[in-house]
Amino acid sequence: MEPQIDTLQADAINEEAGMYAMWAASGRNAEVEFHRTGDRPSLLLVDNDIALCESLSKALAARRFEVRVAHTATQASRLVDVDPPQCAVIALKLADTSGLKLVSTLLALDSRMRIVVLTAYPSIRTAVEAIKLGATDYLTKPANADEVVAALRHDCGNDSVPIGKKPMSVHRAEWEYINQVLREKDGNISATARALSMDRRTLQRKLRKHPPRD
Repeated sequence: MEPQIDTLQADAINEEAGMYAMWAASGRNAEVEFHRTGDRPSLLLVDNDIALCESLSKALAARRFEVRVAHTATQASRLVDVDPPQCAVIALKLADTSGLKLVSTLLALDSRMRIVVLTAYPSIRTAVEAIKLGATDYLTKPANADEVVAALRHDCGNDSVPIGKKPMSVHRAEWEYINQVLREKDGNISATARALSMDRRTLQRKLRKHPPRD
């Protein structure tokens, strides 16, 4: 099996992705309706990290959420078919599919669902796509329960997010483009190298590096 982009970039932390997340859903502290009621809002947590699910689900339950946990998109679909949750926290990388595909699946069940995408492997492209698909926010790991709840509550963008003072570097632009092609090829290194007219070993070396910081 070809290595996936997320495995090759386990330490990648992209400051620009954080800016896109802030742009999308953090600013005026507008609370959505389920936090104004006395009910315990239902929440679906989907991540293949069992330890993270245990700790985060306990912390969210302590904050008055009724939490259901799944470790794959397939498990998540079975849990929500009959009773969709009011909100969800979804890992970007799942064992059986992309978390972005699960965002679309959940919103097809209930377009009002609040969804936060959680990832240790942020990029500008995935942040933008998550928001375009209808996610409420996009957070980088490690994110604690308070940050997750705040992201679920926010309902407006933030027009005071600082704008970068310099354009993306050539190295950063190359890294983003390579990863875009890799996603389009479903993480297949050989297919990506052919599409980029690049030697496979050269591509692997580039993917092992951390994303360039502008």
